[in-house]
Amino acid sequence: MQGMKPGHVPLERALSKLGIASRSKAKGLILAGKVRVNGVLRKDPFFAVIPETARIAVDEEPVTQAEPRTFMLYKPRGVITTSSDEKGRPTVFSLIQESGLHLIAVGRLDWASSGLLILTNDTRLAAELTDPASRIRRTYLVSVRGKVSESALDTLRAGLIDAGQALVAEEIVLRKSSGKESHLTVQLLEGKNREIRRMFSAINHEVTRLKRVSLGALGLGDLQPGQYRELLTEDLRLITES
Repeated sequence: MQGMKPGHVPLERALSKLGIASRSKAKGLILAGKVRVNGVLRKDPFFAVIPETARIAVDEEPVTQAEPRTFMLYKPRGVITTSSDEKGRPTVFSLIQESGLHLIAVGRLDWASSGLLILTNDTRLAAELTDPASRIRRTYLVSVRGKVSESALDTLRAGLIDAGQALVAEEIVLRKSSGKESHLTVQLLEGKNREIRRMFSAINHEVTRLKRVSLGALGLGDLQPGQYRELLTEDLRLITES
């Protein structure tokens, strides 16, 4: 952040990095006078600290680095990836029965999409998985209305511009097609917001079903919608080293 010395981060971000709370919740704790740094009460969310060395306490309880834990969830359709929803819709966090963890969703699947979603309290891992430079292959099964032509697929492979963003499919395979509907496998190397839906909308085909089936070489396996499992080190290597 501009004006911060190397290694320093705002206090609200430090609490998030330590796996204590989201940045918005951390800000509330700080403003409420519940956070001390090196024994001194701090009510400025942007107070600069070094998370690895600062002695931080919340409600007089010392804060330590949370044990990194990461889960793979088979997100069902009709569930959102935010921590709460003003419409009262279920969220992915309500499906994880692990208490005391501040988890964040790595990337998003919209309300109508399903499939593999990573949730973790490891902010470094989350940053690595979402960094475009990591070029992690994301594979989706997609159904769209109408018959998709090869020329339309070539357009998606070549890339297009939508709302100032370049959208491009790394690989597209047409698995089955009729006049009514087409079924495809789509692979991306980035995860822009609603990217697949925007791509097919640009060639006049509405996405009717979208399911993410793998990240790198990590697949859903035998998980069913709504189920999850904790990932081990070797699972994470399947994502990052594939």
